[in-house]
Amino acid sequence: MKIFGLTLGERIKKIDPILFVTVAFLSFVSILTIFGSVENFGKSKLVMQVAMTVMGTVALFVLANIDYKLFVDRLYIVLFIVSVLLLTVTLIFGITGTNMETANKSWIKIPIINIAVQPSEFVKIAFLCTFSKHLDIVKDKINRPLTLLGVLAHAGVIVGLIIISGDLGVALVYMGIILIMLFCAGLSAWYFLGILAVAVIAFPFLWDFLQPYQQNRIIYGFAPHLDPEGFGRQPLMSREVISRGGFFGIGLFEHGMYEDLTASHTDFIFATVCEKFGFVGGALVVAALVTLTARLFWLGIKCRDMAGRLICCGCGAVIIIQTLENLWMCLALVPVVGITLPFVSAGGSSLLATYMLVGLAHSVSAHEKRFYFKG
Repeated sequence: MKIFGLTLGERIKKIDPILFVTVAFLSFVSILTIFGSVENFGKSKLVMQVAMTVMGTVALFVLANIDYKLFVDRLYIVLFIVSVLLLTVTLIFGITGTNMETANKSWIKIPIINIAVQPSEFVKIAFLCTFSKHLDIVKDKINRPLTLLGVLAHAGVIVGLIIISGDLGVALVYMGIILIMLFCAGLSAWYFLGILAVAVIAFPFLWDFLQPYQQNRIIYGFAPHLDPEGFGRQPLMSREVISRGGFFGIGLFEHGMYEDLTASHTDFIFATVCEKFGFVGGALVVAALVTLTARLFWLGIKCRDMAGRLICCGCGAVIIIQTLENLWMCLALVPVVGITLPFVSAGGSSLLATYMLVGLAHSVSAHEKRFYFKG
């Protein structure tokens, strides 16, 4: 049977086996963990996770079979305009978190189906395409100050709208993506040192503009033991839940401390996984995420097309940044900012968008074979 001129087997061959297996394993662990905790999390969380996994797999397959150059070369201006409009609409009409698990004004509820979506998650996909194209256009003069200002203005519009919405966690992910993509595009190390110097100098002045609760969140985020019953309670409990799992865990269907941990199915699901499956389960999840990230960067390194290379590296940046932020948060090492663990945390927008990101990387792998070395 042929699908748009190619057989099903030929379409399937466009799927990178390493990416697919690691994503499938992480999704399996996620669904299994939620299934074993369905009495605590609720059946709706399990149904949503399974539905988004199925939809995400379909989206991944579809994107893998579409040439990414369609988005990068032909639609990059449209994608940028749509991204700005989406974030602006979210800022104006977005939900502030009533009856939801976030206080950020970064969600839009779709009236007909009564489902809330987070546009900033899907804007990541468009941003990777538009920012990659921009960097590809200016690759020969990326280290010129005026060129860099134009690139930063491109990124600043997107990040600025997200910061105004109050979603600091997602904004930090975007900032990390931007820095990694700039590095991969060949930006001089002197610029990075300059950015670091400016950040260090500006921090004391910016600190005074923060609200008291924001200052406390930062202080107690790095030192949760100073406020164990307030800001430090959640990360400290998460660390205790992780340690309670021991080497092999308490078991899939056993009741545990995770039941008293806020957001134990989303931002702190790694703690739940570790309590249920122990050090072994947690280590396998980390190993899968490391493998996924390494493969994405490897595909980027092997691709000679600048835009394709930056897309793969941008996808890898998303995975590694969210993983590090989430794991450090669960281990009480950094402030709680509300970041999901890729493919493991329960969720709709985040899970589907991450599937689509990896699907975009599949597209680069499948449609730029002429740029790859063997291996």
